[in-house]
Amino acid sequence: MARDRANRPEAKASRLFVAFAVSDAALDEVERAIEPWRARFPQARWVPRENMHVTLKFLGRTWPRLEGWVRQQVGAVAAGHGPVTTRLTGLGSFPSAARARVLWVGIGDPGGAFASLAGALDVALQEAFTPESRALSPHLTVARSAPPLNLDEGFARTRIEPAGFRVDRIVLFRSHLRRPAPRYEPIATLALGG
Repeated sequence: MARDRANRPEAKASRLFVAFAVSDAALDEVERAIEPWRARFPQARWVPRENMHVTLKFLGRTWPRLEGWVRQQVGAVAAGHGPVTTRLTGLGSFPSAARARVLWVGIGDPGGAFASLAGALDVALQEAFTPESRALSPHLTVARSAPPLNLDEGFARTRIEPAGFRVDRIVLFRSHLRRPAPRYEPIATLALGG
């Protein structure tokens, strides 16, 4: 009966993703490093501090009937992977500095721990979601721009202290799209290592 209701057109899909948070100290360093660029490119859509996270798996439209299963799968993956100590690694942009649509701060991936976690999420969720075709490049998105920005070499050379932090949990988020910035609602917080 509940499954039938979840399949009806009026059952609304949510946009879900799996991510981890960055420590407050690391976010302080990110804000310090990007401040001159925020002033230089006010037309970019700068991500509010409370929305900054590192995405491991974007699920996209997810029907209510799948949410419990997704939580179980993500929980099982989290239990099978231990905490990770990482650090900020520098600034960059996608797809290139000359046509920057996304500005980011890199996150180290010691021993491929985050790539392994993302790969395990792909495997666990492949029954309902398409596995990612690109290798994970852990990063914290700090701004988006359309039209693209033309960054000079100084952006990638911006000094950023390699602030270290520990990742001991991942979060399943629901995304509420609105202006000027989306709101991300945590729907499950799952400890790494059980």
